[in-house]
Amino acid sequence: MSVLIDGIKGNRFAVFGRAGMDMFADPIGTKSEDATQFRADLGGSSANICAGLVKLDSQAALVTTVSDDAVGRFCVNRLQDFGVDTSYVRAIGGEYRNSLAVYESCIEDFQNVIYRNDAADFQVTKADMDAVNYGDFTALITAGTVFAAEPSRSATFRAFEHARNTGLPVIFDIDYRPYSWPSPDVAADVLSRAGDESDLIVGNDEEFGFMAGGIEKGLDKARELAACGKMVIYKMGHEGAITLVDGHETRTGIYPVTAVKPNGAGDSFMAGLLASVAAGCDLRDAVLRGSACASIVVSSAGCAGAMPTTAELEAFLSSHAGPTDT
Repeated sequence: MSVLIDGIKGNRFAVFGRAGMDMFADPIGTKSEDATQFRADLGGSSANICAGLVKLDSQAALVTTVSDDAVGRFCVNRLQDFGVDTSYVRAIGGEYRNSLAVYESCIEDFQNVIYRNDAADFQVTKADMDAVNYGDFTALITAGTVFAAEPSRSATFRAFEHARNTGLPVIFDIDYRPYSWPSPDVAADVLSRAGDESDLIVGNDEEFGFMAGGIEKGLDKARELAACGKMVIYKMGHEGAITLVDGHETRTGIYPVTAVKPNGAGDSFMAGLLASVAAGCDLRDAVLRGSACASIVVSSAGCAGAMPTTAELEAFLSSHAGPTDT
């Protein structure tokens, strides 16, 4: 476990997965079908994690492919605006397109319309992974969506090999999105393999339940992975989280807020957790700070742009009640 903690404390992360464009109805409370204007910003789980890390004083580089068009360039420009290293972002031509998410800041009957046809990020290759200088980083992070299709599935497992050979810990956000996968059986098999090859696994109760073959088996699956020497964080929404490591289970609560949307919470949690460990917090406090980051994002419009800075996180912690009892 010391390799994992030391890698996180090194605070230089290579992040694998998608960057996309978010379009969200403006102002807050407007349903998408009633909107007369939308705001645009960076989106996509891995890009969000990168933005969240950098805003919390970590270093992050995104490894992905984007469409060679205005939307792809928009995503790269926004990554650079946040301070994310884009050295390993490759533009590709043809009919491939960046993901687009159209949603609203309206928690009741929340709608998120995802466009993922011919997704550019699935076109990452083994050659892209071989070109990364793994010695520049101290930990690898991936979101599960990269495993949903080829060639990015095999390419990311190649990156895992490079990480092991370089001594980098692998951090895996399950991030199961059914619409990206050819079948639930393929997803369960591939995501389980990714979990077996990772050092830290983060997911919610539904995602662990999916890997185990039923939501009621999710915690048992998390315990099984932890028993293999992995650190596991089992998220339960408003009920908080369970951290499983070295034979111990620690329950933590959340910071209640008035949410305006559900998306972006997991990405912000991951960024807050890792940046807090890197800053010297113990694991329990780091999980709580990750939960606070999630609360900040769900109570604001947008995702990448809503990720808190260190000063904003500290201000939130000093002014909000919580965490809830567990």
